[in-house]
Amino acid sequence: MKKKLMTCLLLCLPIFAHAASGVHLEKADINLENKDSLRAGAKLFVNYCLSCHSASFMRYNRMAKDLSMSDDQVEQNLMFIANFEKLESGEAKKIGDLMSVAMKTKDAKQYFGTPVPDLTAVARARGADWLYSYLTSFYADENRPFGVNNTVFPGVGMPHVLVEMDGLKKLVSKDDHGKPTFEYIEKGSMSDVEFKRAMNDLVNFMVYMGEPIKLKRQSVGIFVMFFLIVFFLFAYLLKKEYWKDVH
Repeated sequence: MKKKLMTCLLLCLPIFAHAASGVHLEKADINLENKDSLRAGAKLFVNYCLSCHSASFMRYNRMAKDLSMSDDQVEQNLMFIANFEKLESGEAKKIGDLMSVAMKTKDAKQYFGTPVPDLTAVARARGADWLYSYLTSFYADENRPFGVNNTVFPGVGMPHVLVEMDGLKKLVSKDDHGKPTFEYIEKGSMSDVEFKRAMNDLVNFMVYMGEPIKLKRQSVGIFVMFFLIVFFLFAYLLKKEYWKDVH
């Protein structure tokens, strides 16, 4: 009995740890069937994220196929980062190339104090709600190197690259559950509702990048479960037939 109780307590530790951390996470509305949202998120990703972060497990042509875009559309609207692998001066990327970043690891460490992480699977590692809350929780902090901090990731070393859209906010207070209240110092090009919708599109795209085959895997999984149920019925009837004369 004691062992069972200890096992239950150990399983609950992550929940207690999260509650004790005082981090409030907003709910992200993830819908991988919404191609308009995914395309909007892809546009934000290549414009605001891909300059510093790579997505080196995703290819442009795979993204084009999954998001119902032509190769020409991707090349003209979503391919801005040059390829510096062969030429020091860089060369245009091809549609089959990986979504790598031009910035070198040593340069990233010099600029930000640490290597910049690859974002292909960050949604699987952190979770969609964490990413959405992180992107919408930057606030002004003059004690930080880039002048901003984050309620979800205190001491963040990343600048607020989305400040043009979001605007600059100050942290007013936090409630007992860690939910922050912000007040605008300077308005951005988007309203609060528009910015949160844009960040939801961005997170939706990052969730897709983490597992591009997820929708297909789920549909195949339903078929497999149906097959196993039918197979079980036939196997059970066959077992009954074999064992009916066994005493």
